[in-house]
Amino acid sequence: MDWIRAILVEHSALQAVVVLSLISVIGIGLGKIRFFGVSLGAAFIFFTGIVAGHFGLTVDPAMLAFTESFGLILFVYALGLQVGPGFFSSMRSDGVRLLVPSIAVVLLGTGAAVALSYACGVPMPEMAGILCGATTNTPALGAAQQTLQSMGYASSGAALGCALAYPLGVIGVILAIIVIRKCFVRPDDLAGPDAEHRRSVFIASYRLTNPALFGKSLHEVAAESQRHFVVSRLWRGGHVSIPTSDKTFEPDDVVLVITNPDEADALRLLFGEQEHKDWNRENIDWNSVDNQLISQRILVTRPEINGKRLASLRLRNNYGINISRVYRSGVQLLATPDLRLQLGDRLTVVGEAQAIRSVEKILGNAVKSLNEPNLAAVFIGLILGLALGSIPVAIPGISIPVKLGLAGGPIVVGILIGTFGPRLHMITYTTQSANLMLRALGLSLYLACLGLDAGAHFFETVMRPEGALWLGTGFLLTFVPVVLVAPFALRLFRLDFGSVAGLLCGSMANPMALGYSNETIEGDNPSVSYATVYPVCMFLRVIIIQLVLMLTL
Repeated sequence: MDWIRAILVEHSALQAVVVLSLISVIGIGLGKIRFFGVSLGAAFIFFTGIVAGHFGLTVDPAMLAFTESFGLILFVYALGLQVGPGFFSSMRSDGVRLLVPSIAVVLLGTGAAVALSYACGVPMPEMAGILCGATTNTPALGAAQQTLQSMGYASSGAALGCALAYPLGVIGVILAIIVIRKCFVRPDDLAGPDAEHRRSVFIASYRLTNPALFGKSLHEVAAESQRHFVVSRLWRGGHVSIPTSDKTFEPDDVVLVITNPDEADALRLLFGEQEHKDWNRENIDWNSVDNQLISQRILVTRPEINGKRLASLRLRNNYGINISRVYRSGVQLLATPDLRLQLGDRLTVVGEAQAIRSVEKILGNAVKSLNEPNLAAVFIGLILGLALGSIPVAIPGISIPVKLGLAGGPIVVGILIGTFGPRLHMITYTTQSANLMLRALGLSLYLACLGLDAGAHFFETVMRPEGALWLGTGFLLTFVPVVLVAPFALRLFRLDFGSVAGLLCGSMANPMALGYSNETIEGDNPSVSYATVYPVCMFLRVIIIQLVLMLTL
């Protein structure tokens, strides 16, 4: 039985892999269990590591530190890479309305943590960990631990505080969403299942009655109006066609226009009479709209197309087709001429069957070619992210420079590479399953190491008098900011309840609460608003926790 002891107890590379894998497997299994319909998911890996550490299981400290750091880096970079392509698009649409309430949650919770630290006598290192646990924000905890170590303080207290507050941090947001729905939500706050579709892209048909347009080409009208729209179809004398850029308008032409919702009123003044037909329903069979044209989604898989502007391909004039929408990382984009295509984009193409087949050859539409991961972008991003995270930024009044660190640098670079990499002709696309694998692997390693490190003194801390105090303050930091901000988001910013629930989950970095929201609220609004605010709030929490520690210690 010595071999069992060797792989479980004696410090070595083999023992570290076995122990961390075993903790992860048990935690993943427990994470599938639901309590009153709520699952803690990957958080159980953290708690399994705590139990293992409590019973004396250890890993070589150097290996533990490396694995913990590598797991955190991998998790946040893969997250940034995934949300990057649609991040700035989401910011442009409803970014301000979503970000202001979410930033308010972050600032309100941080201010409350500082106040409770002084009022309740909880040391700031421990309170920083409680705040990270209450907001289920493990990258912020990593930044806090780095800052404490650089200042000469022990970081174990922060990990203990996070471990105590984490379970109620998960449940507290779900309870807050339930309370908000019972107390503040009105029937008109509940958007329908296609609300996000209408919000990001608006489709309408207009009968041309504006004499100023007669005889002008589509290109001239688009240039003079300076509005963002795509004319998908044109009906004239009972015949339908795809208008090229030099197509001229005539009286009583009917055009099908795809635009942003905030442009709809202006286009009504531009084109003329809007027809009374709802083109924004999700169940429309576009191939039955007319008999001559078909609508098909084509996947961009040719590397040569990556980073090219849509107008440079001249698909409309050369093939008589029209690209109306582009789907990228769960976000629906308007296919404007200056839009840069990226590998993995799904284009809605309208035209004749033969023309669509020709366009399909140009764009690729070969799913197999996307199955091969581009690891070069991952490693380049990790190097740049760590370099960015290591740059010291001097802030007046603070003796120690602030750094983005292991958590902030990679997520910022991930977002930037995911967004702007194709413009440099970098192949940054990863399949959703590959990205989820990287994120899950990184998070599992990080949580296993974190729990194992905190487990040695966890239960004795819980049994001490301050244990109950830490739990209580953690729940307050979770519940109160969310409940206070939600009514303002609903009334002042006029957001629907699904969007509010998503931004609250994103501001608290709580994917488990997001899962609950998706199950109980119709539509994709919770997921879209979560993806919009999550990177900003994650970045803000990583920075602000360092500032708080430097200013209060």
